[in-house]
Amino acid sequence: MAVDLQKIILYYGFAPVPDPEAMKLWQRTLCESLGLKGRIVISKHGINGTLGGDMEALKKYARATKEYPGFNKIDFKWSDGTGNDFPRLRVRSRSELVAFGATEELKVGPKGIIGGGKHLKPEEVNQLVSDRGDEVVFFDGRNAFEAKIGKFKNAVVPDVETTHDFVKEIESGKYDHLKDKPVVTYCTGGIRCEVLSVAMKNRGFQEVYQIKGGIVRYGEKYGDKGLWEGSLYVFDDRMKMDFSPEVKTIGECEACGGKTSNFHDCSSLACRDLVLLCDECVAKTENLACRPEHTRGKRIGATVG
Repeated sequence: MAVDLQKIILYYGFAPVPDPEAMKLWQRTLCESLGLKGRIVISKHGINGTLGGDMEALKKYARATKEYPGFNKIDFKWSDGTGNDFPRLRVRSRSELVAFGATEELKVGPKGIIGGGKHLKPEEVNQLVSDRGDEVVFFDGRNAFEAKIGKFKNAVVPDVETTHDFVKEIESGKYDHLKDKPVVTYCTGGIRCEVLSVAMKNRGFQEVYQIKGGIVRYGEKYGDKGLWEGSLYVFDDRMKMDFSPEVKTIGECEACGGKTSNFHDCSSLACRDLVLLCDECVAKTENLACRPEHTRGKRIGATVG
Protein backbone atom coordinates (compact mmCIF):
# COMPACT_ATOMS: atom_id res chain seq x y z
CA MET A 1 0.00 0.00 0.00
CA ALA A 2 1.49 3.35 -1.04
CA VAL A 3 2.24 5.87 1.69
CA ASP A 4 1.48 9.51 0.95
CA LEU A 5 4.54 11.76 0.99
CA GLN A 6 4.61 13.98 4.06
CA LYS A 7 5.92 17.55 4.22
CA ILE A 8 5.90 20.70 6.36
CA ILE A 9 4.99 24.18 5.13
CA LEU A 10 5.97 27.51 6.68
CA TYR A 11 4.20 30.69 5.56
CA TYR A 12 2.80 34.09 6.40
CA GLY A 13 0.74 36.75 4.69
CA PHE A 14 0.07 40.35 5.67
CA ALA A 15 -3.30 41.68 4.51
CA PRO A 16 -6.29 43.25 6.27
CA VAL A 17 -8.50 40.69 8.04
CA PRO A 18 -11.75 42.38 9.12
CA ASP A 19 -12.97 39.38 11.15
CA PRO A 20 -10.10 37.30 12.64
CA GLU A 21 -12.52 35.05 14.55
CA ALA A 22 -14.35 34.06 11.37
CA MET A 23 -11.07 33.35 9.64
CA LYS A 24 -9.95 31.25 12.61
CA LEU A 25 -13.03 29.06 12.28
CA TRP A 26 -12.54 28.74 8.51
CA GLN A 27 -8.87 27.81 8.87
CA ARG A 28 -9.52 25.27 11.61
CA THR A 29 -12.28 23.59 9.61
CA LEU A 30 -10.09 23.55 6.49
CA CYS A 31 -7.13 21.98 8.30
CA GLU A 32 -9.26 19.40 10.11
CA SER A 33 -10.88 18.35 6.84
CA LEU A 34 -7.41 17.76 5.37
CA GLY A 35 -5.90 16.00 8.39
CA LEU A 36 -3.24 18.67 8.99
CA LYS A 37 -1.51 19.50 12.27
CA GLY A 38 0.55 22.50 13.31
CA ARG A 39 0.09 26.10 14.43
CA ILE A 40 -1.72 29.04 12.85
CA VAL A 41 -1.97 32.57 14.24
CA ILE A 42 -4.47 35.05 12.80
CA SER A 43 -4.81 38.76 13.54
CA LYS A 44 -6.32 41.82 11.89
CA HIS A 45 -2.97 42.10 10.06
CA GLY A 46 -2.98 38.65 8.39
CA ILE A 47 -1.95 35.03 8.94
CA ASN A 48 1.15 33.13 10.09
CA GLY A 49 1.47 29.37 10.20
CA THR A 50 3.41 26.15 9.99
CA LEU A 51 1.62 22.90 9.15
CA GLY A 52 2.54 19.29 8.53
CA GLY A 53 0.83 16.42 6.76
CA ASP A 54 0.33 14.74 3.41
CA MET A 55 1.77 16.71 0.52
CA GLU A 56 -1.46 16.58 -1.47
CA ALA A 57 -3.44 17.81 1.54
CA LEU A 58 -0.98 20.67 2.03
CA LYS A 59 -1.32 21.62 -1.64
CA LYS A 60 -5.11 21.75 -1.25
CA TYR A 61 -4.69 23.88 1.87
CA ALA A 62 -2.37 26.31 0.09
CA ARG A 63 -4.73 26.68 -2.89
CA ALA A 64 -7.72 27.32 -0.63
CA THR A 65 -5.86 29.85 1.54
CA LYS A 66 -4.60 31.77 -1.50
CA GLU A 67 -8.21 32.36 -2.54
CA TYR A 68 -8.60 34.85 0.32
CA PRO A 69 -8.07 38.44 -0.95
CA GLY A 70 -4.57 39.56 -0.06
CA PHE A 71 -3.22 36.04 0.51
CA ASN A 72 -2.78 35.19 -3.17
CA LYS A 73 0.96 35.96 -3.08
CA ILE A 74 1.82 34.00 0.06
CA ASP A 75 5.18 32.24 -0.27
CA PHE A 76 4.69 28.70 1.05
CA LYS A 77 8.08 27.29 2.06
CA TRP A 78 8.30 23.51 1.92
CA SER A 79 10.61 21.29 3.96
CA ASP A 80 10.96 17.66 4.99
CA GLY A 81 8.85 16.60 7.94
CA THR A 82 5.46 15.18 8.89
CA GLY A 83 2.29 16.07 10.72
CA ASN A 84 3.70 14.04 13.60
CA ASP A 85 6.28 16.81 14.16
CA PHE A 86 3.39 18.71 15.79
CA PRO A 87 1.42 17.40 18.78
CA ARG A 88 -1.90 18.84 17.56
CA LEU A 89 -3.59 21.50 15.46
CA ARG A 90 -3.78 24.92 17.10
CA VAL A 91 -5.50 27.88 15.41
CA ARG A 92 -5.58 31.11 17.39
CA SER A 93 -6.53 34.73 16.87
CA ARG A 94 -4.35 37.38 18.51
CA SER A 95 -3.76 41.10 18.45
CA GLU A 96 -0.38 40.61 16.71
CA LEU A 97 0.97 37.98 14.33
CA VAL A 98 4.38 38.55 15.89
CA ALA A 99 4.34 39.67 19.50
CA PHE A 100 6.56 42.75 19.33
CA GLY A 101 4.17 44.89 21.37
CA ALA A 102 4.01 47.35 18.47
CA THR A 103 0.45 46.80 17.31
CA GLU A 104 -0.31 50.46 16.66
CA GLU A 105 2.90 50.96 14.64
CA LEU A 106 2.03 48.28 12.12
CA LYS A 107 0.09 49.44 9.06
CA VAL A 108 -1.08 46.84 6.56
CA GLY A 109 -2.58 47.28 3.11
CA PRO A 110 -3.70 44.85 0.38
CA LYS A 111 -0.07 44.46 -0.73
CA GLY A 112 1.32 43.82 2.75
CA ILE A 113 3.11 45.85 5.41
CA ILE A 114 3.53 49.56 4.79
CA GLY A 115 6.86 51.19 5.62
CA GLY A 116 9.00 48.13 6.23
CA GLY A 117 12.51 47.31 5.06
CA LYS A 118 13.39 46.70 1.42
CA HIS A 119 13.11 43.03 0.45
CA LEU A 120 16.25 41.47 -1.01
CA LYS A 121 16.39 38.14 -2.79
CA PRO A 122 19.23 35.87 -1.61
CA GLU A 123 21.42 36.78 -4.60
CA GLU A 124 20.76 40.48 -3.93
CA VAL A 125 21.94 40.01 -0.34
CA ASN A 126 25.23 38.60 -1.60
CA GLN A 127 25.53 41.40 -4.14
CA LEU A 128 25.01 44.03 -1.44
CA VAL A 129 27.82 42.49 0.61
CA SER A 130 30.01 42.26 -2.49
CA ASP A 131 29.41 45.93 -3.29
CA ARG A 132 29.68 47.38 0.22
CA GLY A 133 31.74 44.84 2.14
CA ASP A 134 32.15 45.21 5.89
CA GLU A 135 29.82 48.20 5.88
CA VAL A 136 26.87 45.77 5.71
CA VAL A 137 25.51 44.62 9.07
CA PHE A 138 23.44 41.45 9.48
CA PHE A 139 20.94 41.88 12.33
CA ASP A 140 19.34 38.74 13.79
CA GLY A 141 15.59 39.13 14.23
CA ARG A 142 15.14 35.93 16.22
CA ASN A 143 15.36 35.01 19.89
CA ALA A 144 19.02 34.88 20.93
CA PHE A 145 19.02 31.16 21.72
CA GLU A 146 18.21 30.33 18.08
CA ALA A 147 21.48 31.93 16.97
CA LYS A 148 23.47 29.54 19.14
CA ILE A 149 23.31 26.91 16.40
CA GLY A 150 23.17 29.05 13.26
CA LYS A 151 23.50 32.66 12.10
CA PHE A 152 24.89 34.85 9.34
CA LYS A 153 28.62 35.38 9.59
CA ASN A 154 29.57 38.27 11.90
CA ALA A 155 25.90 39.02 12.58
CA VAL A 156 24.69 41.21 15.43
CA VAL A 157 22.65 39.00 17.76
CA PRO A 158 20.51 41.11 20.13
CA ASP A 159 20.24 39.86 23.70
CA VAL A 160 16.53 39.01 23.60
CA GLU A 161 14.64 36.01 24.92
CA THR A 162 11.36 36.76 23.14
CA THR A 163 10.16 39.11 20.42
CA HIS A 164 8.59 41.23 23.18
CA ASP A 165 12.13 42.34 24.08
CA PHE A 166 13.07 43.78 20.67
CA VAL A 167 11.56 47.26 20.91
CA LYS A 168 13.19 47.89 24.28
CA GLU A 169 16.46 46.48 22.95
CA ILE A 170 16.65 48.73 19.89
CA GLU A 171 15.62 51.73 21.99
CA SER A 172 18.45 51.02 24.47
CA GLY A 173 21.06 52.89 22.43
CA LYS A 174 23.23 49.79 21.96
CA TYR A 175 22.77 49.90 18.21
CA ASP A 176 22.65 53.64 17.53
CA HIS A 177 26.02 53.38 15.75
CA LEU A 178 24.30 51.23 13.11
CA LYS A 179 21.62 53.76 12.19
CA ASP A 180 23.53 55.07 9.16
CA LYS A 181 24.72 51.65 7.97
CA PRO A 182 23.03 49.18 5.61
CA VAL A 183 21.32 46.77 8.01
CA VAL A 184 20.07 43.40 6.73
CA THR A 185 17.53 41.92 9.15
CA TYR A 186 16.89 38.19 8.98
CA CYS A 187 14.75 35.52 10.64
CA THR A 188 13.50 32.00 9.86
CA GLY A 189 10.92 32.63 7.15
CA GLY A 190 10.76 36.42 7.04
CA ILE A 191 7.76 37.37 9.18
CA ARG A 192 9.60 38.65 12.23
CA CYS A 193 11.70 40.93 10.03
CA GLU A 194 8.58 42.40 8.45
CA VAL A 195 7.70 43.85 11.86
CA LEU A 196 11.25 44.41 13.13
CA SER A 197 12.21 46.45 10.07
CA VAL A 198 9.23 48.77 10.65
CA ALA A 199 10.21 49.22 14.28
CA MET A 200 13.83 49.96 13.32
CA LYS A 201 12.92 52.48 10.63
CA ASN A 202 10.53 54.22 13.01
CA ARG A 203 13.45 54.60 15.43
CA GLY A 204 15.91 56.20 13.07
CA PHE A 205 17.61 53.36 11.19
CA GLN A 206 18.07 54.81 7.72
CA GLU A 207 18.84 51.85 5.45
CA VAL A 208 17.01 48.70 6.48
CA TYR A 209 16.68 45.52 4.41
CA GLN A 210 15.11 42.12 4.97
CA ILE A 211 15.79 38.83 3.23
CA LYS A 212 12.86 37.82 1.04
CA GLY A 213 11.78 34.40 2.32
CA GLY A 214 14.12 34.60 5.29
CA ILE A 215 16.88 32.17 6.17
CA VAL A 216 14.87 29.35 4.59
CA ARG A 217 15.02 30.80 1.08
CA TYR A 218 18.65 31.89 1.48
CA GLY A 219 19.64 28.39 2.59
CA GLU A 220 17.75 26.78 -0.27
CA LYS A 221 19.67 29.00 -2.69
CA TYR A 222 23.19 28.70 -1.29
CA GLY A 223 23.18 25.74 1.09
CA ASP A 224 26.30 26.05 3.23
CA LYS A 225 28.35 27.83 0.58
CA GLY A 226 27.06 31.34 1.25
CA LEU A 227 27.05 33.77 4.15
CA TRP A 228 24.94 31.61 6.46
CA GLU A 229 26.65 29.13 8.77
CA GLY A 230 25.24 26.40 10.99
CA SER A 231 21.80 24.85 11.49
CA LEU A 232 18.41 26.56 11.46
CA TYR A 233 16.32 26.27 14.63
CA VAL A 234 12.66 25.44 13.93
CA PHE A 235 9.65 25.53 16.28
CA ASP A 236 8.49 21.93 16.01
CA ASP A 237 9.70 18.51 17.10
CA ARG A 238 12.48 18.50 14.47
CA MET A 239 14.16 21.29 16.50
CA LYS A 240 16.52 22.14 13.62
CA MET A 241 17.08 21.73 9.90
CA ASP A 242 20.26 21.73 7.82
CA PHE A 243 20.69 22.98 4.27
CA SER A 244 23.37 20.51 3.13
CA PRO A 245 25.54 17.62 4.35
CA GLU A 246 28.39 20.15 4.64
CA VAL A 247 26.71 22.07 7.47
CA LYS A 248 29.11 23.66 9.95
CA THR A 249 28.43 22.95 13.62
CA ILE A 250 28.80 26.23 15.52
CA GLY A 251 26.85 25.44 18.69
CA GLU A 252 28.68 24.70 21.93
CA CYS A 253 27.56 22.13 24.50
CA GLU A 254 26.46 23.88 27.69
CA ALA A 255 28.08 21.16 29.79
CA CYS A 256 31.48 20.48 28.17
CA GLY A 257 31.89 23.17 25.50
CA GLY A 258 32.11 20.64 22.67
CA LYS A 259 30.50 21.20 19.28
CA THR A 260 26.81 20.39 18.92
CA SER A 261 23.62 21.66 17.30
CA ASN A 262 21.17 19.60 19.34
CA PHE A 263 18.71 21.24 21.73
CA HIS A 264 16.97 19.17 24.40
CA ASP A 265 14.02 19.92 26.66
CA CYS A 266 14.71 20.78 30.29
CA SER A 267 13.77 17.79 32.47
CA SER A 268 11.30 19.83 34.54
CA LEU A 269 7.75 19.45 33.23
CA ALA A 270 7.02 22.99 34.46
CA CYS A 271 9.88 24.45 32.40
CA ARG A 272 9.85 24.92 28.64
CA ASP A 273 13.48 25.98 28.22
CA LEU A 274 15.93 24.19 25.97
CA VAL A 275 19.43 22.97 26.78
CA LEU A 276 22.14 22.70 24.11
CA LEU A 277 24.04 19.45 24.72
CA CYS A 278 26.31 17.07 22.84
CA ASP A 279 25.41 13.38 22.60
CA GLU A 280 27.77 12.41 25.40
CA CYS A 281 26.57 15.04 27.86
CA VAL A 282 22.85 14.55 27.22
CA ALA A 283 23.24 11.00 28.52
CA LYS A 284 23.99 12.47 31.97
CA THR A 285 20.62 13.33 33.52
CA GLU A 286 22.05 16.10 35.70
CA ASN A 287 22.79 18.14 32.56
CA LEU A 288 19.07 18.37 31.82
CA ALA A 289 18.16 19.59 35.31
CA CYS A 290 16.24 22.86 35.59
CA ARG A 291 18.33 25.92 36.43
CA PRO A 292 17.45 29.29 38.03
CA GLU A 293 18.33 31.15 34.81
CA HIS A 294 15.70 29.28 32.79
CA THR A 295 12.99 31.65 31.57
CA ARG A 296 10.26 28.98 31.57
CA GLY A 297 8.65 30.13 28.39
CA LYS A 298 10.84 30.22 25.30
CA ARG A 299 8.69 27.81 23.35
CA ILE A 300 5.26 28.83 24.61
CA GLY A 301 3.41 30.63 21.84
CA ALA A 302 6.63 30.77 19.85
CA THR A 303 6.78 32.71 16.63
CA VAL A 304 6.98 30.35 13.68
CA GLY A 305 8.75 32.39 11.06
